[in-house]
Amino acid sequence: MGNGSGVSRGDRNRNARLARLRALVPVTNAIVGIDLADAKQMVVVTDHDSKVLARKTFRCRAWNLGAALDWAAERAAARGWAGVTVACEPTGHRWRVLGQLAADRAMPFVCVQPMLTSWARRTEDLTSDKTDEKDAVLIARLTAQLRCYVPEPIDETWGRLRHLGARREQLIIEMVSQVQQIRALLECVWPAALDAAKQPFRSRTWAAAMTVICQRDGGDLARTRRLGAARFEQAVRREITRRGGCKPSLRILRHLFTALADPTGVTAHRPGALERVAFLLQDWHTATDKLADTETRMTRVLDELKLTELATSIPGLSAVGAAAILAETGDPNRFASARALVKHAGLAPREKLSGTFVGRTKLTGQGRPALRLAAWRAVWGAQRSNAVYAARYQHLTTRETNKLTATQAQTVIAAAILRQLHAVITAGRAWNADIATYGNHHRRQVALAA
Repeated sequence: MGNGSGVSRGDRNRNARLARLRALVPVTNAIVGIDLADAKQMVVVTDHDSKVLARKTFRCRAWNLGAALDWAAERAAARGWAGVTVACEPTGHRWRVLGQLAADRAMPFVCVQPMLTSWARRTEDLTSDKTDEKDAVLIARLTAQLRCYVPEPIDETWGRLRHLGARREQLIIEMVSQVQQIRALLECVWPAALDAAKQPFRSRTWAAAMTVICQRDGGDLARTRRLGAARFEQAVRREITRRGGCKPSLRILRHLFTALADPTGVTAHRPGALERVAFLLQDWHTATDKLADTETRMTRVLDELKLTELATSIPGLSAVGAAAILAETGDPNRFASARALVKHAGLAPREKLSGTFVGRTKLTGQGRPALRLAAWRAVWGAQRSNAVYAARYQHLTTRETNKLTATQAQTVIAAAILRQLHAVITAGRAWNADIATYGNHHRRQVALAA
């Protein structure tokens, strides 16, 4: 409770959220529920008791729904309503189109989670029937109950960052797929090549040497071996220089040259498998270049937003890592609190309490999976470079009561990164270790100095 008022902080946040929604869904407005599809749009106009005032099916694409909104506004006005609030499910890309059309007509626009529509469908008549006509009414009913949310506002710069983030994620998925395929092929036909380096796919020397081998021998490793170690080294140096590198690792080169004589593997498949490896290496190099270009563009957008200095004030969080997170969140100012952002990522704890029963607390796992992944990736660098996060991890994994596993502790740090990134951006103040630890960091430093 806060200040003896009998109202908790959660109550105040919820009341504020309901007030924002009520401003968009005023009692003087009729509700236009729209079930979007490709070429068939079901539009229904209801009051706040879900009584249908009018309904119509429009055989058109999403960009032609302007006529449907005008029709709905006319029907609502004829029934004495001051205006209309437009509601739909955020499926595909069509909801953005509808949001633009509503904004052009100064109509309030909200979205209803498809999950809520699914649950409401089951409680409607216990049949779980799914039709466009029923779904449009359910969308309007949930909106009347304020079980909706305000979609992300349209902004050119933030929109560009979101699209670049999607492009980056696509390239990462492609690169991971290519690495897994290369690894699987080499484990089958030439496993000794993977043992030439401790982390072969992070070694520029190994990648350049494999490119030289696959392009010149056609699966006949003896041909490359006849070059000799000196000429093989020269060929790899040229490949590294072409890729923008400086010099190779001679240790990896020696191990890989020795592996040319290793007969282990399905040798009958070597010619075809190494040809595929050559193609995959080319695709991998291309994807790497595209990824670097995309990340450069993302950091430039972060500079345009004037957030680079604030975001990177958190030790261990790079500009690329911050841009990847913000590409999924959008403007953090649209979240009422840092906890709301953590909930959006699905990293908030889900309590199970009833009377004297205390169940096991787990993460909700709801929200935006891509945001959860971006925060999870940021943990690794932050945990190594940030003394506060390292101490937090150490405490969580070594305390006597309620000791967490390594993965659970890293999840806590991921949520902390989101909370503190929200704080530094919305407050416009650089990250401070003392604030991040509620003053414990300063006291710890004084104790260590003493």
